[in-house]
Amino acid sequence: MSDLKTPIFLTNLKTYPESTGDNACKLARIAEAASQKMGVQVIVAPQTCDIFRVSSLVRIPVFSQHVDPVEPGKHTGYTPIEAVKQAGAEGTLINHAEHQLTIGEIRYIIDRCRRVGVASFVCADTPEASAFSALLQPDAILFEPPELIGTGVSVSKAKPMSITQTVKLVRSVNSDVVLMCGAGIANGEDVKVAMQLGMQGVGVTNGFVKASDPQAALLEMLSMIK
Repeated sequence: MSDLKTPIFLTNLKTYPESTGDNACKLARIAEAASQKMGVQVIVAPQTCDIFRVSSLVRIPVFSQHVDPVEPGKHTGYTPIEAVKQAGAEGTLINHAEHQLTIGEIRYIIDRCRRVGVASFVCADTPEASAFSALLQPDAILFEPPELIGTGVSVSKAKPMSITQTVKLVRSVNSDVVLMCGAGIANGEDVKVAMQLGMQGVGVTNGFVKASDPQAALLEMLSMIK
């Protein structure tokens, strides 16, 4: 992914029934229409098995939820970055709280992403981990306290000081990396506060995927991201 246009709204579709197969395609179409309407870059991250289907349907960026630190070859059951790129992914999440990696693995994947030409979005659980990850020169840092993921209690309201601390620490070591936050963000006010605290984008799952009206929920959040 050659150009990251901020602000960014990234939705990790995870593995919910509401975001699997045909449902992933429906959500991706909603995301694409909302992105065009609101003029905000929306990225969707479906399951690996849905990347090709989704990327064939929409023109917004499609990311992988995870890749493994391996080269193409004898690695049964693993997913190298080259495979998701050929499936249509323009980037990948790395080290999500639900699929963590070692520092060495994170470094290896960031380097391979750079060589292959896809964006690397590293997830980090603390301000300190965010700053350390920023030293590895990924394209973006996604700060997410794991205890708030999926709770509906947003990081921007529950831990605003941790966001400002993340901004301070990351910018002390990397002035270029895109800074985002997630965990519990579920509505426009959550998004607005995150942006006011210095974020350049947000990551959302339940607030979009499991909303009773995903289109309305997404449009409301996008209206506040600017």
